[in-house]
Amino acid sequence: MLLKYVKRFKVFRPTPFKRALFYIVVDLVLSLFTLFLAYNLRFNFDIDKSFLDNFFYVFTLLISLKIFMISYFNVYKVAWRFFSLKEAKNILYAHLIAYGIFVVIYYIYPQLFNPFPRTVIIIDMFLSIIFLGFFRVVKRLILEENNNANLKKTMLIGVSELAQSLVKQKNDFYIDAIVDDSDMVVGSYFSNIKVAGFEEIEKIVKEQKIEAVIITKKLDQKVLKNLYSRLNDLEIKDILISSLSKDETRLKNLTVEDLLARHPKDLDKEKIESFIQGKTILVTGAGGSIGSEICRQCEKFGAKKLILLDNSEYNLYAITEQIKKTQAVSVMQSVVERELIDHTFQIHMPEIVIHAAAYKHVPLVEANIHEGIRNNVIGTQNIIDISIKYGVEKFVMISTDKAVRPTNVMGTTKRICELYAQNVRADKTEIVAVRFGNVLGSSGSVVPKFKSQIENGENITVTHPEITRYFMLIPEACELVLQAAAIGKGGEIFILDMGEPVKIADLAKKMIELSGKNEITIEYTGLRPGEKLYEELLINESDAKTQYDSITVAAPTFYDIDKLSRDIKELLACGNELEKLKEIVPEFNHQLN
Repeated sequence: MLLKYVKRFKVFRPTPFKRALFYIVVDLVLSLFTLFLAYNLRFNFDIDKSFLDNFFYVFTLLISLKIFMISYFNVYKVAWRFFSLKEAKNILYAHLIAYGIFVVIYYIYPQLFNPFPRTVIIIDMFLSIIFLGFFRVVKRLILEENNNANLKKTMLIGVSELAQSLVKQKNDFYIDAIVDDSDMVVGSYFSNIKVAGFEEIEKIVKEQKIEAVIITKKLDQKVLKNLYSRLNDLEIKDILISSLSKDETRLKNLTVEDLLARHPKDLDKEKIESFIQGKTILVTGAGGSIGSEICRQCEKFGAKKLILLDNSEYNLYAITEQIKKTQAVSVMQSVVERELIDHTFQIHMPEIVIHAAAYKHVPLVEANIHEGIRNNVIGTQNIIDISIKYGVEKFVMISTDKAVRPTNVMGTTKRICELYAQNVRADKTEIVAVRFGNVLGSSGSVVPKFKSQIENGENITVTHPEITRYFMLIPEACELVLQAAAIGKGGEIFILDMGEPVKIADLAKKMIELSGKNEITIEYTGLRPGEKLYEELLINESDAKTQYDSITVAAPTFYDIDKLSRDIKELLACGNELEKLKEIVPEFNHQLN
């Protein structure tokens, strides 16, 4: 209670000046003690009085040199809790230099010191290093012991540079155990803690009462999922992942995106860079989830100029603000306005066009069939035709797994776009489509919806207990889109490897577990119009491979382009759009649910 009362007064509050003054006073006292002890050790505790005549003269010179050198190495500016091996080395260097200068002075002006036993200086140097260093180390150990009682007992998973910096960094975690899956480090010591293997995780958590886990190395997705499952069974809810940002180790909570992320091992960044670098690129739907990431990737890989085209004012503004290193032109237009789009191409003459603009939300397109067809089909036809007219080198269309044996209008419109892209007379323009599944975190993804429901304390709504979807992170999907575009020669429909499909119900359960709000449950609402249980990425199994395992090619589908153009014109003019869609895409099996 007295200590708390004393701390209220400003005079007792620590400041850099007070800390330095305190250290100097302590160093004065300890140095006086070590020099006197050195004399005693030299003379076996029987010092002749003649040797003490210049004792304080020697002490004054020594302490002045020591304080100056310790100050030079900034040791007095370091708080106790941050005293580390670096500061210990600086104390050593300060002593070596200070005592070295003293020896030089002694040999230049020996008459100032006589009589003086030279061995005293060696003994005193070692004693001073030990006492001054030990004082700081002991105090830090005491502080850490007191602080550790209020910190979370934490286990590090992975021996790495991130783990090393995390141990040094001040945070709310007390590192009590370290595990790794590498035989090279298991059994060794890291930060005075013996590294254990993954098989000992359960034992360590129970015996040492671990409260939190920090993952400090990149783990394979299967290993990460297994690890999460084991930690969840042990009721460890505080699971974090470390990363390095601007030379600082940062921590973030493990998310469902981390568990579902797929990191392609054959990502060819050099290929992407050679495709993008120095080019003028037009991106439609530039403000959307996919379009905006495409823009960021194009900037990252050295595009000369970006034409950002979007009909949403806010989305266009948001992505324009993010592009800083590349010349960016914001164009607020809709892809259905053919004359305006033509004028934009005429002004900017893009070399690459990436077409990401589309209506993608299945129930909304089902409720607005005419607008869905107009935006997706007519908009894509406009962009392709104008790209060919102005001699665009490469046209890339973003497609979807919902175009495969479609059960909804949105998927069917995207399938028509694929057919048009494959069969149009392209002249010198290489036209490719890239097909993939859902991306985590996009505006239409279930993940933001589930997060919102959890934050509001609502039950999560899932349409069906067996519904599954493919998932990929937006940055990884966009990088593979650019990689597929780089190798395309025209007419291909590239398919990205999306891994194994994920049950949406399992996804919801993991998100509830990660949130710690176990009172939240899952409610099943029934399939929505046009929704199907399983998505596919191929119409027919194809052996067409590329040099990358993450990218394959769908078998081509021939459709007379003149007939397709007539069918598209009739599609918007006819009275029964659904029937016409089935005529163009025979595999369209409309699910009204």
